[in-house]
Amino acid sequence: MYEKAAPRATITLNRPEVLNAFDFRMLRELARACEDASWDDEVRVVVLTGTGRAFCVGADLRSWDEDYLGRPGEYWKWFGAFKDAHDRLREIGKPTIARINGIAVGGGNELQMACDLAVMVESAFIRHVGLEHGSVPAGGATQWLALMVGERRAREIILLCEEIPAPRAAEWGLVNRSVPAAELDSVVDGWVHSLAKKLPETTRYAKQQLNVWRDFAWSSTIGHARDWLAMSMLGDEAQSAVRAFLERKA
Repeated sequence: MYEKAAPRATITLNRPEVLNAFDFRMLRELARACEDASWDDEVRVVVLTGTGRAFCVGADLRSWDEDYLGRPGEYWKWFGAFKDAHDRLREIGKPTIARINGIAVGGGNELQMACDLAVMVESAFIRHVGLEHGSVPAGGATQWLALMVGERRAREIILLCEEIPAPRAAEWGLVNRSVPAAELDSVVDGWVHSLAKKLPETTRYAKQQLNVWRDFAWSSTIGHARDWLAMSMLGDEAQSAVRAFLERKA
């Protein structure tokens, strides 16, 4: 869902029945919304959020089972849509705010890390589970976590697959703030108001400079990740893990 009310554009991940897990269509819609916001001079700030009790839990594993397991060529296309959505979000040229209304798991955390600022409800958590579900979290987590929280904590998050409560995520610098749900919108509104008063061209270039290490880590690894993860769809490990997860959820 995409809404504009100058100076703000709001992109809402809107598949609450699957905790806003993204499929190919959602990724393409996210990319198009980012493109529109980038080109609209009335938009000064972009807010990314979710509906329901989750911000986003990453990839829709049911669509993986139906469309991509055993089909590396198709997965490669899907990952291209994932990469394009990430690139357009990061390169939007305007400040972005992750309004984390609920849990952020896997690729959901990678989406919020791609934003400039993040505020999270204190009842939620962040978690990476790729090593349990047959997927290396190389769509942002392996590239950026060490930059944001440090090497040891990055390894802890990825290797142990444990929940990181919102207050700890804020303490570690994974998000800017952890707040009660009743305060979430006031924080976002305050940031939008402040950011919208900044000079747009100067802000755009400052953001480009701030992105230098994220961009370097991303561009150095994402093509390799796309090819390796595509081929992993042929392996027993990924197929068994995804189907075991879906059986537990059935």
